[in-house]
Amino acid sequence: MTELQRDRPTGPRHGHLSTADPLDGIDLLIFDKDGTLIEFHLMWGPWVEELAVRLEAATGLPVREGLYPLLGVDRGTRRVEAHGLMAATPMRRLREVVESYVSDAGAGPAAAAEAVTSSWHAPDPVGLAQPVTDLKELLSALRRRVPTFAVATSDDREPTERTLAALGIAGEMAALACADDGIRPKPAPDPVLHLCSALGTTPARTAVIGDSPADMRMARAAGAGRVIGVLSGVGDRATLEPLADLVLDSIADLAPA
Repeated sequence: MTELQRDRPTGPRHGHLSTADPLDGIDLLIFDKDGTLIEFHLMWGPWVEELAVRLEAATGLPVREGLYPLLGVDRGTRRVEAHGLMAATPMRRLREVVESYVSDAGAGPAAAAEAVTSSWHAPDPVGLAQPVTDLKELLSALRRRVPTFAVATSDDREPTERTLAALGIAGEMAALACADDGIRPKPAPDPVLHLCSALGTTPARTAVIGDSPADMRMARAAGAGRVIGVLSGVGDRATLEPLADLVLDSIADLAPA
């Protein structure tokens, strides 16, 4: 049995019912952040290049060539690959991986730790956050069908809160599950289960929408009632369709026609 066959949903394929409302019977809609609510590649592609520049300046080592494939980013296009580390890995874990890589590249553990500490930076969660659509308008339209919204992200809480506030939608989200909240990250089911528990609903009445395989696997492992992929981030149709009930170009397609 292949990996895709193991991950293929065994229940009804809601996305095959062209006339069905994908949010019918849903009480909680959980959004991924980067690649779903906001443009992923505009934020994270340039961040990898800046990190490479800083690390090479700090160490004097040519680490750029290896850093891109390590993180799963195409150097030419700066697009994040669906199955790469950048697609859905918490910043804490990314930092650990980069520090180990710099050490192995010749810096050694102590110098690598110092170089990563001086080079590490978070992308601007406000200036670089470009919404994939008019989010306030979309959420207003969706509110007629789904009473509660939440966010499950591989980003940390502080930048997530700043991003949502800058987008004018912080008040629309009843709860967040973030990478530094002390729960297991995607693709574990914990973010979905945590949000369902906090908001008093069940996974069966929850829809999860995201752009990466990790989002889909998280939702499926949690028993989410609807698993929706979007093509606005790292995943393509061939990657997401075997894992999702429905694949849309963007969350904008959830709005009534």
